[in-house]
Amino acid sequence: MSDNKSCSLLLIGVNHKTAEVEVREKLAMANSNPSALEMFSNLPHCKEVLFLSTCNRVEVLTATDNPETTKKAIKELWKKKGDLTDTILDKCLYVYEGEEAIRHIFRVASSLDSMVVGEPQILGQLKDAYRKASEAKTLGVVLNKLCHKAFSVAKKIRTETKIASHAVSISYAAVELAKKIFGDLKGKRAMLIGAGEMAELAAQHLMANGIKKLVVANRTLSRAVDLAKSLGGTAISLEEIFDSLIDVDIVISSTGAPGIIIEKKDVARIMRPRRHQLLFFIDIAVPRDIDPAVNDIDNVYLFDIDDLKGVVELNKAEREKEALKAERMVEAEVIKFLSWLETLDVIPIIKKIQQKAEAVRQKELARSQKVLKDLTPKQKKAIEILTTSIVQKVLHDPIVYLRKESSNSKDIHTLLDITTRLFNLNGFDFHENTSLNHQKKNSCNKNELKAK
Repeated sequence: MSDNKSCSLLLIGVNHKTAEVEVREKLAMANSNPSALEMFSNLPHCKEVLFLSTCNRVEVLTATDNPETTKKAIKELWKKKGDLTDTILDKCLYVYEGEEAIRHIFRVASSLDSMVVGEPQILGQLKDAYRKASEAKTLGVVLNKLCHKAFSVAKKIRTETKIASHAVSISYAAVELAKKIFGDLKGKRAMLIGAGEMAELAAQHLMANGIKKLVVANRTLSRAVDLAKSLGGTAISLEEIFDSLIDVDIVISSTGAPGIIIEKKDVARIMRPRRHQLLFFIDIAVPRDIDPAVNDIDNVYLFDIDDLKGVVELNKAEREKEALKAERMVEAEVIKFLSWLETLDVIPIIKKIQQKAEAVRQKELARSQKVLKDLTPKQKKAIEILTTSIVQKVLHDPIVYLRKESSNSKDIHTLLDITTRLFNLNGFDFHENTSLNHQKKNSCNKNELKAK
């Protein structure tokens, strides 16, 4: 998507530690039209963009050639779309640039920055954000490489540490909270609203704790049927949830709906038919699914995702040693990625060297046309292959050296300056020498990709 030379990495966002759910749901821009990705990618100097929005965090990751301008533009867009003040944004936004941005995205992918360290959902959510950005064509070389490296780092940490042992997740925490309210879940009846990954995990934990009856409600009924069938439950449509609330004890809601789907009046209406028996809601959706005012109804308890913070402290001590090991692994990978990032500065120079060598080759062949004119097409092709091979072999060692030294050199600009003068690249007219025709241009692009 972009010319990545001189591009800097910039990440701006909020998470469960810095902003309340009321702020996060505004920044999620679930109702935005055009899409959040499209709006961010259209901002000045945003060369590449990834937008990550989950129940616990909302983040924008960009490759930009002007971090300060991009930073201000993102903040202004969020302020306008979220109807937020500068005071609120300044209080809750965090900003990471360069090395800090790389480290942060690696930690996020590895669930080291999650509410529940070691939970697996965030990696899937990051992959989903990557897929959407890829489909929208808002990614380029830098963010593509960064995302794939983040995925591999997360996999390595999960494989080589025990950070996911006795794993807890938001879904698990929700069920643990229900156990605290009821004491024992055996014989209880539960409803899941939403049939995504979070709901499925919650359902598994509920069944493991002896739930007597499970109802799954979802906008797409077929998905609800599939999930309910796999767990021995019953599937209903979203339109049926209010009647079904009469017969359940626990409701866990995690839809992707843009706003409230259960109002206070809806819950108040069903309390009499259920004889005012205790009804427990856990809303783990962002934006929230359930009207906070339902808490005002007698015998009705509502907890949202921020209320789970106390529950997720469980197992924290057991994971600290593994988290420290994972942090060391992240640091090693950050250094490696920085080294690769520094090599991007040398790619334009390598391309110019290849262009000049190719132009010289073409020029010398043109001078020899009188000698070569009587050759057969097969012989001409053999000479073409031979001269191309000679050029590539002569340039091989200098290019390998440049790639290596660009990541090791403390003064990359001096290295590039010496190389430019050594090959007399400033004295070569690349506009006139367009003998790098489309065929040769494709060849150079392949070489450039190899360099990256």
